Amino acid sequence: MPFTRLQPRYFMAICLIAMVCTSCLREKNGGLFLPGGFEATVVVDSLPGRARHLAVNDNGDIYVKANRPIEGGMNYVLRDENNDGRADIIKNFGPIASEGAYATGMRIHNGYLYTSSEMLVYRYKLKKGEMVPSSKAEFIVIDSGQPREHDGKPLAFDGKGHIFVPFGAPSDACQVENRLPGSPGMKPCPILDSNAGVWMFDENKVNQFRTTDGIKVATGLRSLVAMTWNTQDNTLYCVGHGRDGLSSSWPQFYNEWQSAVLPSEAFYKLKPGANAGWPYYYFDQMKGKVMVNPEYGGDGILENTDKSIETPIVGFPGHYAPNDLLFYTGDQFPARYKNGAFIAFHGSTIRAPYPQAGYIVAFVPFVNGKPQKWEVFADGFTGTDTLVNTSDSKHRPMGLAQGPDGSLYISDSKKGKIWKIQYKGNKENFSEKNLAQMKARENRTNVKNPDIIKDNLEKDKVVLGGEKLYQINCRVCHQQNGQGDGIRFPTIAKTDWVNGNKDTLIGVLIKGLEGPIKINGQPFHGAMPKFSQLPDRDIASILTYIRQNFGNNADSISKTSVTIVRQRLRLLKRKEMQLQKEAEAKLNAATTLRK
Repeated sequence: MPFTRLQPRYFMAICLIAMVCTSCLREKNGGLFLPGGFEATVVVDSLPGRARHLAVNDNGDIYVKANRPIEGGMNYVLRDENNDGRADIIKNFGPIASEGAYATGMRIHNGYLYTSSEMLVYRYKLKKGEMVPSSKAEFIVIDSGQPREHDGKPLAFDGKGHIFVPFGAPSDACQVENRLPGSPGMKPCPILDSNAGVWMFDENKVNQFRTTDGIKVATGLRSLVAMTWNTQDNTLYCVGHGRDGLSSSWPQFYNEWQSAVLPSEAFYKLKPGANAGWPYYYFDQMKGKVMVNPEYGGDGILENTDKSIETPIVGFPGHYAPNDLLFYTGDQFPARYKNGAFIAFHGSTIRAPYPQAGYIVAFVPFVNGKPQKWEVFADGFTGTDTLVNTSDSKHRPMGLAQGPDGSLYISDSKKGKIWKIQYKGNKENFSEKNLAQMKARENRTNVKNPDIIKDNLEKDKVVLGGEKLYQINCRVCHQQNGQGDGIRFPTIAKTDWVNGNKDTLIGVLIKGLEGPIKINGQPFHGAMPKFSQLPDRDIASILTYIRQNFGNNADSISKTSVTIVRQRLRLLKRKEMQLQKEAEAKLNAATTLRK
């Protein structure tokens, strides 16, 4: 298979000016709250293209993966020439300008810079003194088909010549109809052989495919972005994203509060052959039990009896969105941090009507190889006390990296900000007093489990008609303000999809929609369920509400318009089925003649 189409002319952008605004420099710790003795420096305030994972070279150069298309390539390199902790030179490079919003991995290993797009894992040889690699990109692992939801590809290395790459599941719970309320799950799940797991490849072999070159080493993982190899026990670890839509899909079993805090974002120690249980099971961190998913007979009470399913080593609250994992091996931090795990939680989207949560960097101490109670290490990313919409957050922590001096680097996917965390206190005197400020922040709405009544942001709000229907059916993804999260769920504000052709918009609600699509120039690969189960009157009310809110100013949609489109789609479906039957009949006839 030729790969010339994947390798357009190599671009390298000219040096960019490091954008560190004066007000940001004055803001203590770049706006972060940290344990006593820790200080943060803003390396760069905002990178064009924003930021996902990152890695730090032995000379201090920082390599960052962007999550927006950038002319010249979505890989950044930053250099601090005067040793003040801030980037003085910024360049970008890459084999292609657009690698998708899920472009993720950025790791330095054995003299190579490994990185990943939605569909590729590739590497550059790093030569001493070079910022931008002069070597050509080598494609190590190549995905097949089209980009899908959950296509992030974090990377890990075992030190024995192997690279580990997950392939996410393009589904919520392997339903017959993805995300359709009440749709049963498929058992056996047909995508478990090709997705929802981690594969092992040769780190030095080019042009490998999952189907012919990869060895599956773990399964039952729906969406994996936080993954690393722990050199202390030579084992692969990960923190996975749990499924969505418990209350919206199964309101007879789960209320909105349960759906906001469940299922757990689960921390696994992945021994060879590990099965984390997706799509049949989920972990309930409050019960400490593996539960049966409702698509497979669960009701919020039925527990798993399959002993082959892994129990997580730690269970975090639901929808925190774990997007990077790092075991700290440096000597700069106090001893309690040595060999413990830092986890970047990108933050929730679907917790309404309760406050959105996560948006922190957590720390899990390990004692004699065993995880202890997790704690908040870095907070303040949201910039507000109660987060109603994902888009309201000032920052979203995404990537983690350890520098050669033991500093911790954190990237932000909202603006492309990067912080460098250092310990400036007396390590021998570090105690519980240093943690007091962070323990107090565990009561904030973005960290604690919400009170089922007091923290319901809509407990006193009366809504009717289209707005009420929007909240029931659409808000969980598109948010209260209609802005979505910019990665999985698109905005519905001022878009051609909403304000344009009425029949197209009606068809989206009736048929659903699978990516890839572009909205305001931003690609999306998620799945929107169909709402054909709603009566025409309700669809008209929802779409009228959307077209006349969120900055939109389009005319209304009538029940009659919805009825006409629905009838047209039914006729089209019948015609498609008839054509399919005729094609099958011709194929069978031709087969019979050949025999």
